[in-house]
Amino acid sequence: MRVGVIGAGVMGTNHARVLAGLPDTTLVGIVDPLPEHRTRATELAGCRAFSTLDELLAEGVDAVTIAAPTHLHHEVALACIARGIHILVEKPIASTVEEGRDIVEAAGRAGVTLMVGHVERFNPAVAAIKQALAGEDILSIAITRVGPFPPRMSNVGVVIDLAVHDIDLIRWFTESDIVEVQPQLSSAIAEREDIALLQFRTASGVLAHINTNWLTPFKARSVTVATRGKYVMGDLLTRQVTECFGFKPDGSYSMRHLPVGHDEPLRAELISFLGAVNSGAVPAVTGAEGVASLEIAIRCLETPTRPAASSARKGPRRVVG
Repeated sequence: MRVGVIGAGVMGTNHARVLAGLPDTTLVGIVDPLPEHRTRATELAGCRAFSTLDELLAEGVDAVTIAAPTHLHHEVALACIARGIHILVEKPIASTVEEGRDIVEAAGRAGVTLMVGHVERFNPAVAAIKQALAGEDILSIAITRVGPFPPRMSNVGVVIDLAVHDIDLIRWFTESDIVEVQPQLSSAIAEREDIALLQFRTASGVLAHINTNWLTPFKARSVTVATRGKYVMGDLLTRQVTECFGFKPDGSYSMRHLPVGHDEPLRAELISFLGAVNSGAVPAVTGAEGVASLEIAIRCLETPTRPAASSARKGPRRVVG
């Protein structure tokens, strides 16, 4: 299969690196308007680099991965779909829900495969958590995704950049839509929100919350899930997953570490995408799922939040009694 990559930033360059090493796959090249990005991608992936999309498409491609800035997803995706090219679009699928739906509808009319790059689903630790939850009655989910401020980010805040991963995971773990959103957002050092505490309720009644920020000096990625029968804890960076089970009236319980694979998530994601293209099967993350997660993320940004306390109390509190 002949594949191209659109966008030679950090993520696009990684796409090219992985695709260049996959069997039965020819990496035709990577597109980016910036010469320094093209040079870096060529050095790391050993592929040709083009300055325009038309140059890449003229070489003939069966599929592309779109890792360009989000505001370009709509235009680039529609251009590829119009040529019958299968596409994987990095998350979020588009800048707006309307643009995302346009992409989904165009792909459906053209009969091309459309997959959204929610790569966290392919993290082996996430896969182990999902397997541990099979058949369980989920009660609550808590996800922490924090780290230092990324210099590359400029036009989005933590909700679109980070929390959208976990919105997708909540929907995937529960296999239920999110119906209630209660966000608390703040901007401490960035123009857009860099702290977000997000609470949700799914249609199935699961309570969930996401804690995310760009103020933590180190990266942390953790998931905890409480069900009626077990409590599952996962560290998505160290890829350690533990479950507590067999709860007894005296408060005792059993604990075990779950087996976790070692696959590179991006490699697993791209293999899954190309497999769906070859087989015509429904991709692992559909366009509709990508739009649904984007819609919830945007609701978090649009829902009014209560203002924080305007000032500290002046003077001591009254002591009663």
